[in-house]
Amino acid sequence: MSTPGPFGGNPFEGMPFFKDLAKLFSAQGALNWDFARQLAQWVATEGQAEGNVDPVLRIRIEEVARVAEMHVEATTGMSTTTTGRPVSLRPVPRGEWAMRTLDDWRPLLERLATSLGQTALAGEEVVEPNPETELLGGLGQLVVPLLMGGQAGSMVGHLSRRVLGQYDLPIPRPPSGEIMVVAANMDEFATDWSLPADDVRLWVSLSDIAHHAVLSKPHVRARLDELVQAYAAGFRPDPNALESRFGDLDPTDPDSLNAMLGDPQALLGAVQSDEQRALAPRLEALVAAIEGYVDWVVDSAGRKLISSYDSLTEALRRRRVERGDGDRLAERLFGLELGQRQYERGGAFVRGVLERAGEEGLGRLWRTEDTLPTPAEVDAPGLWLARLEVTDP
Repeated sequence: MSTPGPFGGNPFEGMPFFKDLAKLFSAQGALNWDFARQLAQWVATEGQAEGNVDPVLRIRIEEVARVAEMHVEATTGMSTTTTGRPVSLRPVPRGEWAMRTLDDWRPLLERLATSLGQTALAGEEVVEPNPETELLGGLGQLVVPLLMGGQAGSMVGHLSRRVLGQYDLPIPRPPSGEIMVVAANMDEFATDWSLPADDVRLWVSLSDIAHHAVLSKPHVRARLDELVQAYAAGFRPDPNALESRFGDLDPTDPDSLNAMLGDPQALLGAVQSDEQRALAPRLEALVAAIEGYVDWVVDSAGRKLISSYDSLTEALRRRRVERGDGDRLAERLFGLELGQRQYERGGAFVRGVLERAGEEGLGRLWRTEDTLPTPAEVDAPGLWLARLEVTDP
């Protein structure tokens, strides 16, 4: 009998491709991308065929997006376009969200897989594998790429079943004028909480377009990407601790592989490094500022536009607190801290700036690389305003 994983059952149960062990082990590179893509699609769709989004719903969401875009630009004073054309919200099925997310995150996931799959220090020249130093020797060469592919695919597949839009996790993606939203998840959320579907769509549109406006700033994107990439590259495997986890692994036994690949902690239990702990405050501060600012934009516009705003906001607050295992794994892999405390920290920073310098002062937040706040300034917005020499209005 296969071992159930913490995502709520064995994610590999019944997969026809999982039976071909020789093919799974034959892939080259730090991460088995074929396995990652097949597993992400399987988890996202629960192994079922997935239809296209209803064209009528596409039109409705695009209409809602136009309203949201107008109000985000009016609230922030920032352009939301990166192409010269209005930003486009594209409703997609879960499987498509998963496939595009794997593609968008590929450089980040490859860097993560490399840092977990070998003991070379980040920034040093990567050399040919040395059997004496390579993690777990020959077994590691076979298992680690498969394990990383399995965990990447399972994580993204489970995220696709929960996310409402593209920026539930504020991870930079390649520049584009198109934003994905998951129509089925929005409608399920509306039904579960007895909320008007159009209100949920409008809230997601406001949130994702506001995120898009901030992350489209080249210096913001570059800073966040640098920090997330550095965190992903900072894992330092402990071969002894990891080898103990592989003690019961039999590469010829699908049940043994199921148990290992279904465990999101398999490579993470003993590998967070001093470098990551030193980097985390800067990354957490920037993410807190982004989320606090986006919440302010959504609140400013949403109260005027969404009739069920208070009920919707309470439901979304609970949703944040009750994050799934896929969310938690992604946050841990990429160094993101998105618990309620972090949202409250960002909200307090934005309120502190508004109280002292108004919306004009807050408008300087994303102006240049030098105006991005430090960790100390996020906790004491007066320090940020003093550094920028912004006085009370």
